[in-house]
Amino acid sequence: MSYNQKDFNYYDAENPEVWELFERFALEAAQYRGNYSANAIFQRIRWETMIQKKGSFKVNNNWSKHYAHKFMVRHPQHDGFFRTRQSS
Repeated sequence: MSYNQKDFNYYDAENPEVWELFERFALEAAQYRGNYSANAIFQRIRWETMIQKKGSFKVNNNWSKHYAHKFMVRHPQHDGFFRTRQSS
């Protein structure tokens, strides 16, 4: 399956809680690190939603680069915080 920007925009609009958690955890990590892993943020989202809140929340790792890019656009002071690859 292709994970393009249009698909991401739809997913993001349908799942605003993913962005809220991603942004919160990324800002927290940015207080302590110069760069970090978007996939690690996704693992924390899973932990918080599945273990702490005892829910069944699913987030696909294929969206991580899109959330990383969104974070750095929304928070330009953290440009480069996530290392992203160019799409081919």
